[in-house]
Amino acid sequence: MIQPRHWLVVPAAGIGQRMAADRPKQYLQIRQRFILDITLSRLLDTGWFAGAMVPLHPDDPWFQRTESARDSRVRTCVGGVDRADSVMAGLDALQGELAKDDWVLVHDVARPCVATADLRRLLDELQNSDVGGLLAARVSDTIKRQSAQAAEVAETVDRSPLWRAFTPQQFRFGLLREALKSALATGAAITDEASAVEALGLAPRLVEGRTDNIKVTVPEDLALAGWILEHLEH
Repeated sequence: MIQPRHWLVVPAAGIGQRMAADRPKQYLQIRQRFILDITLSRLLDTGWFAGAMVPLHPDDPWFQRTESARDSRVRTCVGGVDRADSVMAGLDALQGELAKDDWVLVHDVARPCVATADLRRLLDELQNSDVGGLLAARVSDTIKRQSAQAAEVAETVDRSPLWRAFTPQQFRFGLLREALKSALATGAAITDEASAVEALGLAPRLVEGRTDNIKVTVPEDLALAGWILEHLEH
């Protein structure tokens, strides 16, 4: 029996407006390396993935300056306006090469701090799943719901069933393509791949991961990501 392969789709078509920088956040640097290169190398150097498809902005002038542009494991395609469009473009670019039961792991390009141990746990826990799942962490802060009338507390929310969704999010190629195609066709509001799969009536598995798998979103995240990377075993 042929074992399913694992591929990465790492959308990198965003422009990173909240960073207020002169370039998209994936091309900002931590210790003289582009975030995009750190993220892709941390994933690919595990040896667990057949390759990575990276959807890019059609007018991206930066990618050719990266280490990844010279990495034979990395392929690119033209991304879309939104995340879902870019992931769909990545899946379309892999169509004909992947079997429907092969695994696709979608990862945020701006999450360079994913731990190798978390990746291994995700792969192990989902290997026999028909659906897939995602790295996530239980909510530990007290959660307040705001009043509809003003910035005042309406209630304190029970946090016990709440999780923070991270990436990678891992799904079968055929299922993920079906879920995204359906969501895009109906205009459903989806914020990640799991929500598209949920819209089909399926339940992705939550795989607990480290809380320092942060997404670089605002300027102060750069220093924090640099510190985390220095202290990760890999």
